[in-house]
Amino acid sequence: MSLREKSATELVQEARERYVARGISTPPLAVDRAEGARIWDVDGREYIDFAGGLGCANLGHNLPAVVDALHAQVDRYLHQCFMVGMYEPYVEVCRRLAELSPCRGADQKSVLLNSGAEAIENAVKIARVATGRPAVIVFDNAFHGRTLLSMTMTSKVVPYKAGFGPFAPEVYRTPGPYPFRGVSEDDAIDALHYLFKGEVDPHSVACAVLEPVQGEGGFIPMTPDFPKRLQELLDHYGILYVDDEVQSGCGRTGPVWAIEHYGVEPDLLVSGKTLGGGLPLAAVTGRAEVMDAVPAGGLGGTFGGNPLSCAAAIAVLDALEGSRTRSDEVATRLHARLEAMAPAGAEVRGLGAMLALELPEQTGEETARITAEAREQGLVLLTCGIYGNVIRILVPFSIGDEELERGLDILEGCLAR
Repeated sequence: MSLREKSATELVQEARERYVARGISTPPLAVDRAEGARIWDVDGREYIDFAGGLGCANLGHNLPAVVDALHAQVDRYLHQCFMVGMYEPYVEVCRRLAELSPCRGADQKSVLLNSGAEAIENAVKIARVATGRPAVIVFDNAFHGRTLLSMTMTSKVVPYKAGFGPFAPEVYRTPGPYPFRGVSEDDAIDALHYLFKGEVDPHSVACAVLEPVQGEGGFIPMTPDFPKRLQELLDHYGILYVDDEVQSGCGRTGPVWAIEHYGVEPDLLVSGKTLGGGLPLAAVTGRAEVMDAVPAGGLGGTFGGNPLSCAAAIAVLDALEGSRTRSDEVATRLHARLEAMAPAGAEVRGLGAMLALELPEQTGEETARITAEAREQGLVLLTCGIYGNVIRILVPFSIGDEELERGLDILEGCLAR
């Protein structure tokens, strides 16, 4: 047995094994600090970050404007609870979201929550009250969260659902377009028609919830006409269209919201992750008549729209105004390099800078090897997909060209092996 001293990372990992629940999956990376698109571990080793805090750092870690906003807010108050006393940062975030909303209607309102899963649940609550209907439609390969209802709405069983049943009622699943796996846009529309014939009365459905780019399910972008065709079908039955932009929003695909690529105006939009600039914040936004269907007291939460998170969000929403050019530049470089390094039978896909590489093997063994080797060489990567065989990239747009190319060189070398 080696008598060498243990590294700081090993000490953190030992304490994690002793005191932290096993059910939280963690890599052997103990973070000490982060800035832009770089991470340093507790042993001083530097990493290029292609994970972006799991989509929470589109504009970079420790965005200076966010840090400054937090320092200013800390000196005023940390918490109030909006149900006890109103505060301006909460109202201002809702005003900004109204201005940026892609939803139908001239008058937009929002409710602020803590997480994407909580916001999804509230979107369903709002849709149920607004329509007087109970049922919800979701799609294969969806991920909407880990709470009871959002976990029910999520598609992947292991590790998100195994052993956690029974699940919430009145949730109906149907295929979404996935051309790489043989599901066309027409197939998906036909399946929805069949669902209305064989599984659920469409007049009992409150809403359908869809990610314009399915995140955890494999970075699967919707085909060009599917959101529009879906909306037309939903409108026919008076079903609300809920756009889940927790991962694809806040500039990840270029415009502020990914649904803008499709020319569709949803009824409700769910945002999160980068919205809080690294702090817990999510929102449901939609036209006033839908949002106000819920009576006073029906929505809320002790920490929803925490003042610090709102201060961060205002800075994030300001910064998003100037992020499109860099986002497009990063997307162009990523797409070209990924196409060049993709092995035979693989697919490069996504929207804007929300890109992924699906390997042909329906197993996560190869992607596990690649992400482990990349981490050893100083690159943080994530995987996704039903089979775990998709390498996804959520690189912060603040990354420099040299850093971006160095990270892609590491990925290419790991793929080649």
